[in-house]
Amino acid sequence: MTDSPMTAPSAPSASAGEVLSGYLTTQAGAFLRALPQAVGEAGSRPGSLPASAAGADDLLRAVRRIGGALHTFGAAFEPGWTGELRTELAWLLDLLGREPGYRRRSSRLLAALDSLSDTGSESPGMLAGHAGAPKARALLERQLTLARTRTHTALLQELRTARLHALADRMTLLSGEVPLLDEVAGRGGGALVQHAAGALGALAAAAERLPLARAAEPYGGDGLHRLAVLPAARSASPSDADALLAADDEPWHRVRVLAKRARYALEVCGVPTAELDRLDAVLDRHRDASDAAATASTAARTPRITPATAYVLGVVHADQRLEVEAARYAFGHQWPKLPHHGWHEWATV
Repeated sequence: MTDSPMTAPSAPSASAGEVLSGYLTTQAGAFLRALPQAVGEAGSRPGSLPASAAGADDLLRAVRRIGGALHTFGAAFEPGWTGELRTELAWLLDLLGREPGYRRRSSRLLAALDSLSDTGSESPGMLAGHAGAPKARALLERQLTLARTRTHTALLQELRTARLHALADRMTLLSGEVPLLDEVAGRGGGALVQHAAGALGALAAAAERLPLARAAEPYGGDGLHRLAVLPAARSASPSDADALLAADDEPWHRVRVLAKRARYALEVCGVPTAELDRLDAVLDRHRDASDAAATASTAARTPRITPATAYVLGVVHADQRLEVEAARYAFGHQWPKLPHHGWHEWATV
């Protein structure tokens, strides 16, 4: 299911208040429709499971869009209301995002391992026939299943609390009335462009700070070695090396968040977002590969596993870090093309 916008372009003559109210009312309605599908009877019947993964995906989309609109256009709303609602939405976003994160890691890692150990094609994988491959697969599957189960249990516990019901009540009120400031509500819809420009400007500034020159080649194998030149890396333990990689990934993760906010800002203004959609997909790929690599690295340090199993997990880790580099290369080729589509002019308003 694609992360497509759930709003229609606003009328050119609509006021800023009408545009924002229409957008948030639409998203609040989507939230309330998805909530029962996502949580099922978990709020009232102990042990019951969320009814629909699709419902959870729809709920996540609504939460992201409402939170993004409140972040970008926050000055248009009553300050206390905005801050409280953003806090609650961030809590739910984190809660709902954990289990899908483990699903993505499991799918990516097991697919990579199966490809690397494939023996049925004309070009067998480099781990084909390796004794450690089946054990590594079983270890990853076991650890990720356990992590998902624990996350799922924690989710069910949270969904039985009053906090979610209180947030649902807020969404019910939001679907009928948006607390806009009077001085903003009556302004023309074009006033929202300045807020969207801020989101685009933040994205542009963060993207320009990325080390795009290092990602200029389609094969990024050198990226696996570049951290070794840092003094802190020369005597680093495996966990320290993971921390260095995480720090290297962090600016890219930040750009991913800003790209989503920019997308949602353009949606509010009724502007097509196809280019940012594609950019967002690349950054999601970067996030998924980074998370998968970290998971493989952690699994390789599991006590008492065989050297053969650890070796296979090391190969999978390297494979996913190359996927990180491939995503950076794709971003570096897509990003310079975006200004030619005109939206960058908003960032100079």
